[in-house]
Amino acid sequence: MDGAPPPKPEAKLAAGEAGYVLDDVPHVSDYLPDLPTYPNPLQDNTAYSVVKQYFVNPDDTVCQKIVVHKDGPRGNHFRRAGPRQRVYFEPDEVHACIVTCGGLCPGLNTVIREIVCGLSDMYGVTKILGIQGGYRGFYARNTIDLTPKSVNDIHKRGGTILGSSRGGHDTMKIVDSIQYRGINQVYVIGGDGSQRGAGVIFEEVRKRGLKVAVAGIPKTIDNDIPVIDKSFGFDSAVEEAQRAINAAHVEAGSAENGIGLVKLMGRYSGFIAHYATLASRDVDCCLIPESPFYLDGEGGLFKYIEKRLKENGHMVIVVAEGAGQKLIVENMKEMGQDASGNALLLDVGLWLSQKINEHFKKNKTTINLKYIDPTYMIRAIPSNASDNVYCTLLAHSVVHGAMAGYTGFTVGQVNGRHCYIPFYRITEKQNKVSITDRMWARLLSSTNQPSFLSKQDVDDAKVEDERTAKLLDGSPSNPKVEDKVATSNSNGAK
Repeated sequence: MDGAPPPKPEAKLAAGEAGYVLDDVPHVSDYLPDLPTYPNPLQDNTAYSVVKQYFVNPDDTVCQKIVVHKDGPRGNHFRRAGPRQRVYFEPDEVHACIVTCGGLCPGLNTVIREIVCGLSDMYGVTKILGIQGGYRGFYARNTIDLTPKSVNDIHKRGGTILGSSRGGHDTMKIVDSIQYRGINQVYVIGGDGSQRGAGVIFEEVRKRGLKVAVAGIPKTIDNDIPVIDKSFGFDSAVEEAQRAINAAHVEAGSAENGIGLVKLMGRYSGFIAHYATLASRDVDCCLIPESPFYLDGEGGLFKYIEKRLKENGHMVIVVAEGAGQKLIVENMKEMGQDASGNALLLDVGLWLSQKINEHFKKNKTTINLKYIDPTYMIRAIPSNASDNVYCTLLAHSVVHGAMAGYTGFTVGQVNGRHCYIPFYRITEKQNKVSITDRMWARLLSSTNQPSFLSKQDVDDAKVEDERTAKLLDGSPSNPKVEDKVATSNSNGAK
């Protein structure tokens, strides 16, 4: 989103016994009281007639932290996703729109398809617009009508049929367009910046008193959205990354002192590199942004490469795009930012290839290094079967939420259950690989690589992990939230 980050919105909380905190999402009735409700059309849908207790209980919540101590607090909860018995929109009055923002990711077309089909098949909605070209498409591009027939097979294609872009967020122009077109449900598919933009749109909609539900579906191939279990497209990306790693392994194993170097996505979070390495078992070293590394000296990367070549005659290295940036910029100037405000990173793969070649040339050792960069090939693939199912559940959950009148929320899976999460909870921080937990230890055990970490690095990582754990155990990191929880608890005690 362009400009300075918006202030954190007022939290909507309910506190209970044993530290229970429901971090609720806004509802259109919060600022438009006395709205009429209608029976959910699903009660007459024959496809769902066999489902036992299909409608979600209004009090159902999902716990953010599933592992707790017997005397510990129950922690934060989110409102469970799913259809409600009463809805706040009649199908004939719904005029929905869908927009995709930011970079590409496997599954975008599947989410578009399932929002359209969910609105149409489950609720009988007929007016659905596709906003072309990201946020600026609200005021600078054409729209297209979306029907179940027009989106029938788009899930088999990569990319997004609506097009996408970074930046272009002009709140007033966007909400003016929403109001002018008579749109009353807005579905935003995008990463943390796009979800932050959706939050600002919701605040302006509420300020104007419009009966408009604004809902998000978090998208990031890097899996760096916090709170949720994982983001859609991640499984597909890890699976596709195997092809590049397999190619690197074949190339390395077919040459004297062969080195296969694969660069994968991961600007600030190394989840794709991490999980692709664990899945492959052919990787000898994995480098990610969360774990600093160094090149020279004992315990450095060069010594480890020498050791592996001596033992095996070849090796495979996987590096996330955001790894080693501090090492690179010591000798090179930074590259600025893209339209969304993200730092433009220097190519760590090319830099590392050059440094490895220079090191072994200086030591008069012949190596055969092959560098593979499948970044855009991975982003452009259609989603696999697992992600297709996940995208379907996310799309249906967000439709149920909007029809039930919830707004200002994003949908996500938390501990295996889908729920509605306030926008600010998924934009306040980024999800990162913890280098002090068992999953990273499993990777080190799999590759036998050195950790490269100093004692200070480990101590800093432990402090961050403890801070994150406190967020899960207690109230969210929002002063307004903490004040409200304290007030609610004190009132309850009276």
